[in-house]
Amino acid sequence: MNFAFSEEQEELRRSVRRFLEDKSPSTEVRRLMETTEGFDKAVWDQMANQLGLQALAIPEEYGGVGFGYVELTVVFEEMGAALLCAPYFATVALAANALLSSGDEAAKKDLLPGIASGETIATLALTEDSGRWDTDGITLAATRKGDDWKLDGHKMFVIDGQNANLVLVAAKTDKGVSLFAVDGGAAGMTTTSLATMDQTRKQARIEFASTPARLVGDE
Repeated sequence: MNFAFSEEQEELRRSVRRFLEDKSPSTEVRRLMETTEGFDKAVWDQMANQLGLQALAIPEEYGGVGFGYVELTVVFEEMGAALLCAPYFATVALAANALLSSGDEAAKKDLLPGIASGETIATLALTEDSGRWDTDGITLAATRKGDDWKLDGHKMFVIDGQNANLVLVAAKTDKGVSLFAVDGGAAGMTTTSLATMDQTRKQARIEFASTPARLVGDE
């Protein structure tokens, strides 16, 4: 069994490395760390349009290019080496994977193409004040009114929450923890940037007050 990267994967590595050497030198990393957004929108667009990085591991039927986690690993290695300031981890590793794992075909068809094109910056809002990643740490409530869902509560340590125009939220219903999609500008949602030790990856607190949400997958 061969565990080496293929020539195609190594060429991907070289392409990403060249791009990041130009777009993410240490001076630019330091500059972006001091900004509220923490990333350069022009570079984000170039990542999508020139290299197709946001689409890399998204299947073709949802607007992606259909590569896998090995290729994604190559990209993350290079981004880590360059200390890239961008909402790539939140959007691609967290949000896109949550959608792909949801089993909700309608949500995948609606939401993944925007991620693949770079138009959507997304994140996953899971942890709360305790910082726990298990279901017992989730207290944010989702209530149903007719065909509509509303969220009440807050999330902490949401990676790139201040930049996201799509937030996938883990909330508790009568049947247990469920996943919901919330538009970045939804009513009743307030986002506050957090002071963190590592400013290359911004985090936020997000509050929800009767915020409209879409159920993703099964309740």
